[in-house]
Amino acid sequence: MDPYEIIYHPHVTEKTMDLMEKNNALEFVVKRNATKKQIKNAIEKMFEVKVKKVNTKITKNGKHAIVMFPPEYKAEEIGMRIGVF
Repeated sequence: MDPYEIIYHPHVTEKTMDLMEKNNALEFVVKRNATKKQIKNAIEKMFEVKVKKVNTKITKNGKHAIVMFPPEYKAEEIGMRIGVF
């Protein structure tokens, strides 16, 4: 499956910016029926990084995935590449 069909766009708020600094994580809006494994594989393929952990939550605005990266990959650098800043 194409990773761009699973990952829609980054979700940027003050809270997610705090997540980026403290937990080395980014939040994305994802396809509602995507599994954690599919999300992990899509992020790794799109940004050429390794993913440490994926947490998901379903809100009234859709499904959100909080993607945590290992220390060798900085969420801030990935965020800069996709235009979060």
